[in-house]
Amino acid sequence: MKGTIRKLALIPLMAVVMATLANSALGQSREERAVRAASAAWQRYIAAQQVDSIVALHTSDAVLMFANSPVVKGSNGIRAGWSEIVKLPNLSMHWVPQKIDVASPTVATEYGTYTDSYDTPNGKEGDSGTYVTIWHKVNGKWRVALDAPVSSMPAPAAAPAEGTNFIAQSGSALDWHDFNSPGFAPGAKVALLSGDPSKPGQFALRLSFPDGYMVPLHWHPTAETVTVISGAGQFGMGNTVDMSGAHAFSAGDYVFIPARHAHFLQTRGATVVQVTGNGPFQINLGNPH
Repeated sequence: MKGTIRKLALIPLMAVVMATLANSALGQSREERAVRAASAAWQRYIAAQQVDSIVALHTSDAVLMFANSPVVKGSNGIRAGWSEIVKLPNLSMHWVPQKIDVASPTVATEYGTYTDSYDTPNGKEGDSGTYVTIWHKVNGKWRVALDAPVSSMPAPAAAPAEGTNFIAQSGSALDWHDFNSPGFAPGAKVALLSGDPSKPGQFALRLSFPDGYMVPLHWHPTAETVTVISGAGQFGMGNTVDMSGAHAFSAGDYVFIPARHAHFLQTRGATVVQVTGNGPFQINLGNPH
């Protein structure tokens, strides 16, 4: 009888515990949905370039920890950082929460995966990885207190070490060879000064063109530096050959051509130019698409 009475006495207590757990789970589920909604709104603000709304979604002392960048702190830093990010050409940024852990009524942690991409002069660039966001509930609203994305992309290959051998060549004793590249007319010559343009690493070479030689419209995946050694002519950039917009060049002039920028030139008199850059050096006819 005593055991039965003891069991009956426990029933109300168990009911209270179960009700408390149920209410706690219900509250946690409700707060989880609120965090998910705030996270989704954040993505919409980015797509709409609504920097004020992005800033308002963070606490006043929030911390952003972007890869390969200084830590961003506070509303002013967040505004400055996101003002630049949303201006990236054709920015596409998307993340998917995998888990939201509501640790307390005022603290929640979001884990997930992300992808982003945007256009650059070198083509489309992007990133993907995982992230963790810590949310704090302030005045009844969930706000980002810390955001830390972690890229899963492989680290860029290290640049080849610079050469350690001293190289000196006399301009009058260079070893010239016929320059043969698809789309280029015969008559051009090339002399290698240092390095190997076909391999990773720095290189320097000279190109010699006869009078009136037309270098066709072309582009390179890597940047190119050109110094005019002798001669003269017209140099132009753009997706088509338009001599009306070309620039005159002569001995001593210098040109830096960014990667994936189509260009062309026509010589006036025998002309020699020096080209330097980082290999592998590739020549592609036309313009990059």
